[in-house]
Amino acid sequence: MESKNKGVSDQERLIFIYNANSGIRNKIFDSAHKIFSPDTYACNLCDITYGVFSEKKAWKEFREKSLLQMEFLHKDEFKALYASKFGYKFNFPVVLIGSKGGFEVLVAKDELDKLESPEGLMRLITGRI
Repeated sequence: MESKNKGVSDQERLIFIYNANSGIRNKIFDSAHKIFSPDTYACNLCDITYGVFSEKKAWKEFREKSLLQMEFLHKDEFKALYASKFGYKFNFPVVLIGSKGGFEVLVAKDELDKLESPEGLMRLITGRI
């Protein structure tokens, strides 16, 4: 895939890493946390792309229609797959551009924390690719 500016090549992909751990128990806990204490929920990437029980419609449509390769991981999955091999340390949540050569931050935690909607994230991503 060719792109303008910074771009993502055929071998590269966007990696979205949530500040949450995988597994059904964690998913239930996170959903409850969103309901009962949304102001203290630690993953704004989760919050802007998912409601309490399902993926937000605008985000899902963007993701499904995009030509970009995307990978979605929880922080424990990312650490198990990559951190021990490469020694990466990121503040989660984060959106990375990943390739065989390593990772580059596309959207940092502090930027994600300021976003309020899936549309804001979509504009940020498309503006940087």
